[in-house]
Formats: sequence, structure tokens, C-alpha cells
Amino acid sequence: MSKKISKTKKMLIEVARELFAEKGKRNVTMNDIAEASKRGRRTLYTYFNNKEEIFRAVLNKELEYIVDQAKKAASENVEPDVRLRNLVITHLDSIKFVVDRNGSLSADFFRDIYEVERARRKTDQQEIDLIRQTLEEGVAKKKFITINPELTSIIIFYAIKGLEVPYIRKTLTREFEQHKTDILDFVFRGIMHNPYRILTNEQ
Repeated sequence: MSKKISKTKKMLIEVARELFAEKGKRNVTMNDIAEASKRGRRTLYTYFNNKEEIFRAVLNKELEYIVDQAKKAASENVEPDVRLRNLVITHLDSIKFVVDRNGSLSADFFRDIYEVERARRKTDQQEIDLIRQTLEEGVAKKKFITINPELTSIIIFYAIKGLEVPYIRKTLTREFEQHKTDILDFVFRGIMHNPYRILTNEQ
């Protein structure tokens, strides 16, 4: 029974996401979601008290996608310096994908920035933990210089986060998109034991 309920709730969230993406949150009502889901108002209100609640559920689902992609990047069997670079690229590309695929919802992403930030606290910490674990492995393997992994992971994550809005809004130049791997390698030279190894792709 619980699996059936969970499946219904996921379906309602996806229906709401599609409506928000097409029309924007302000232009979607609970009636719209109920009709589009073909489950009726009673079923919708069984799971969600109002539109804000279902919007937060949509937002959390999209944020979970970003974390899932980061976990995949963190599980790759590559050296920690390469994994760190991949984590950054994966984060930026996942954020861009989520915003792009949600159409009108992207406007709400920027308009409701404080709500988004509240929702992101948990997922942000999960990504910081993945970066920290990568840094700890890199220090242990002498890929990185001796640093404080906990502090450095926070600095790296929020530096990445600072690139999100210009990256999503495409105000960064096309050269950044084409050469982001090389740019990030250059940025991370400061923590590399051998800073030229990653730039020359020597393994």
C-alpha cells in the first residue's frame, strides 16, 4: 500500500513540475494540478495542503537530482584531483539542466531565491561532504598539498555556487563553456602537489 501511495505522490509532483515549467508557479492553481493529474482535488489534498507545499516538493525533487549526479561523479574510479574537477563540472551542468528543463519555473528559481536557499541547505551540505571526502583522499594520496579539507570544501563549494547564476543565465562567455575543464584545472593548481600534471593530463 505504501508503495502505491509513494508512486501517486511522485506522479503528482511531476505533474505539478510540468505545469510550473510551462506556466510559472504564479499561474498554476491546485485545481490545475488536480485536473492535469486526473486524480481529483481530494487525492491532491491528501498529500499537499497548498500550492506552496507542492512547489517545495518539486524543488526538493530537482535538488535531489543534482545531488544524485554529484554522487555519481564522486563514485567514479578516478584519481581525487580528476574527481574534484568532475564534481565541479557536474554541479554546474546539473544546475543548468534543472533550470533549463523547467522553463517558466526558472523564473521562480530566481524570484524565490530565499525559499530556494532554504531548500538547498541539506543538499548543499551533502555536496560539501562529497568534496571534503575527495579532498581528504587527495591529501592522503599526496595529490593535494596539506590543507584543511573541511574548510577547503566549504570554500570550493561556495565558489562554485557563485558561478551558478551567470552560468544559468548564460552571461558567462562561450569560451567558458568550451574551456571550463582547463579553467577549473587552472583554479585548482593552488592545492595540487604537482600543479602541472593535471594541466598536461599526465597520469
